Amino acid sequence: MKIGILTGGGDVPGLNPCIRSITLNADDLGWEVIGFKRGWQGVLAIDPDDPASVAANCGPLTRDGVRGIDRMGGTILHTSRLDPRTIADGDKTAQVLQTLQRLGVDAMVTLGGDGTLRFSAHLSRQGFPVVSIPKTMDNDVFGTDYCIGFSTAVSRSVEAINALRTTVGSHERIGIVELFGRRSGETALLAGFLAQVDRTVIAEVPANLDVLLPLLARDKEESGSGYAMCVISEGARIAGDGNGDDSMRSLPGSEREEISVSRRLGRAIKQRLGMGTVIQELAYLMRAGEPDAMDRMVGLAFGALAVQLVARNEHARMVALKDGNYCHVPIGTLEEGQKVVDVSGLYDPATYRAKLMRVEGMPMFLY
Repeated sequence: MKIGILTGGGDVPGLNPCIRSITLNADDLGWEVIGFKRGWQGVLAIDPDDPASVAANCGPLTRDGVRGIDRMGGTILHTSRLDPRTIADGDKTAQVLQTLQRLGVDAMVTLGGDGTLRFSAHLSRQGFPVVSIPKTMDNDVFGTDYCIGFSTAVSRSVEAINALRTTVGSHERIGIVELFGRRSGETALLAGFLAQVDRTVIAEVPANLDVLLPLLARDKEESGSGYAMCVISEGARIAGDGNGDDSMRSLPGSEREEISVSRRLGRAIKQRLGMGTVIQELAYLMRAGEPDAMDRMVGLAFGALAVQLVARNEHARMVALKDGNYCHVPIGTLEEGQKVVDVSGLYDPATYRAKLMRVEGMPMFLY
C-alpha cells in the first residue's frame, strides 16, 4: 500500500503532529508514504515521466524523517490554496487522477480547510480513495466540532490581548484587536470571552456603531484603569458601511490594510468619541509557532484515525470530533451547510458580549 499526504490552505499549528502520526501509523502497517509539497499545486506540477519534477514536488515520508516534527508549527510539506478545478485553462481533475495513478498512490489523506476538503470530496466522487482531515483556526468546517489549529489560535489570541492591555492602559485608549475569521466569529468569540474583554464583535452580527461606541466609551470610563478592550472578527460588518461586503472581507491581509474592519472601527471611535485607539491585527501571529497540547493531541489522533479508515477500506470519509468523541462522517459533509456561531445561544448582540456560561450537557467546544 502506498498512501499520499498533502496539506492545503493556510498553515496552522498541529499539521506536523498529524503528518507524523499518519507516517508512523502507516509505517507500522508496512506501507509506503509519499508527501506532496504545496498541496494540490504540487500534484499538478509533477510530470510522472520527469524524475526531477517528481523529486521537486513530492518525496518519501519515513519514521526517521518525521522525528521531532510534532514540536514544530506550520507544515513541513508546505502549502497552497490551489483548487485544480479553477485553473485558467480548465479543470485539472483528470490530470490529478492520472498523476496519482502513475505514481502508484493507492489512497490520499488530505489535510486542509474548506477549499482543500471540497476538492478532496470531488476527487472522492471520481472514484479515488480519499480520507480528509479538517484544519482551520477559524474552526468553521461544517460536520466537525473541532478543526486542527483552533485551540492554538485561541490561546495565542488570549495571550496577545492580555499583553496588549499594558500599552492600551498606559495610554488610556480603546484597544481594538482584530482576529482572523471571515465567515465565522467563533475564534473571536472564545478569545474575547477568555480574555474577558469589554466587547466582542463577531462576523455573524453587524456592529451598530450607535450602540457599540457608547458602550465602549462607558467601559473606558468605568474601568478604573482608563481603558477598554474590544475584539473584532476580520469578517465583521459595520452596519451601513459599504466597505464591509464579502469581496473586501475575502482579500488577503496585505490588500486589506486600508479597509480592514478594525481600522474602520478605530476611525469611527476617533471621529465620534474623540478617543485614541490602539489597533492590532494579530493576523498570521495567530497561526505562528508550535502547537499547544490540544492541537498536538487532536493532530495525532486524527492522523491515526485516518490511517485506520484507509486500512479498513473505509474511504470517502472525513475524520471529525462530535460531542467530544472522535468519529468520521461522509467526506462531502462540509458541503451540506455552513458552520457559524449559534448567536441565540452563545452571544448577546445587544451588548456585544459572549454568553458562554450555559454549559451543562454541552461538548467542550460548545457545539
